[in-house]
Amino acid sequence: TDQQNPWCTDWAIFWQQARLAPQLTWAKSKLNSEDIRSLKQILDAVPNLLANHKPICALTHGDLWSGNMAETIEGQPALFDPALYYGDRETDLAMTELFGGVSPSFYQAYNSLWPLDSGYELRKLLYNLYHLLNHLNMFGTDYLTATRDLINELRAHL
Repeated sequence: TDQQNPWCTDWAIFWQQARLAPQLTWAKSKLNSEDIRSLKQILDAVPNLLANHKPICALTHGDLWSGNMAETIEGQPALFDPALYYGDRETDLAMTELFGGVSPSFYQAYNSLWPLDSGYELRKLLYNLYHLLNHLNMFGTDYLTATRDLINELRAHL
């Protein structure tokens, strides 16, 4: 996926303009007019939805799911197929929840070291919208139902 990583001092604007907006543009041919209208409403609401969240940006994997995690023969963790950028650490955690396959002990250990900020459940939806739109764009309409379900869930927060 072509991914722009411009320097931006406002996380909400980065997520809105560098992640969601391009995916919406590319997905228009796969969506109906109601989907597009709803996505534009969500896109416009991103600054408000993320207004109280000021993450400490970190180097993120960008495509973190169980299929991109392994361990070496020595038992050391290994990650592959990254789409690196500096952003909210929660984006990686959100994606691990989207496709599953990560053990509850991973989340327990993570939260014991660096607990998630309040409001994560809503941000997770917004972050996973990017991944579902990206999968819709890369792999086709097999992801349309999940994308629509997430759009409807997010609209309830507008």
